[in-house]
Amino acid sequence: MEEKQTIIAAGGLVLNETNELLLIFRRGFWDLPKGKLDPNETIAECAVREVEEETGVHHIHLGNLITITTHEYFDPYIKADVKKETHWYSMLVDGKPNLIPQTTEDITAIEWTKKQDLLQRLNNTYPTIIEVITKAGLL
Repeated sequence: MEEKQTIIAAGGLVLNETNELLLIFRRGFWDLPKGKLDPNETIAECAVREVEEETGVHHIHLGNLITITTHEYFDPYIKADVKKETHWYSMLVDGKPNLIPQTTEDITAIEWTKKQDLLQRLNNTYPTIIEVITKAGLL
């Protein structure tokens, strides 16, 4: 059996100064911003770039690596099953920046989520997202 191609990605768990979590809504699920590593960039640079591109948030203070998650899926671009390895970083932003969803990435909503609303959002998310939020100490 052929080994699946591994795609390296990075993303961020972004909190604003009032401790609200940045969540995006993509393809029917609440998610955290993330994306694939570009050639010649570090994984940390990828995490910041993807958050900026998908949310419109800038001036991000990059924190520590929270965890690395893996999941498998069918990639329609390369027409094959792949393994995605995502490196998740904690991030902080000053204030409460305006949010601009990257609609070309199928992001249809984006919000700063208060802690008391988090569990409701996480009823409609992926297991890896719950894992990241739990390891970050938000659950």
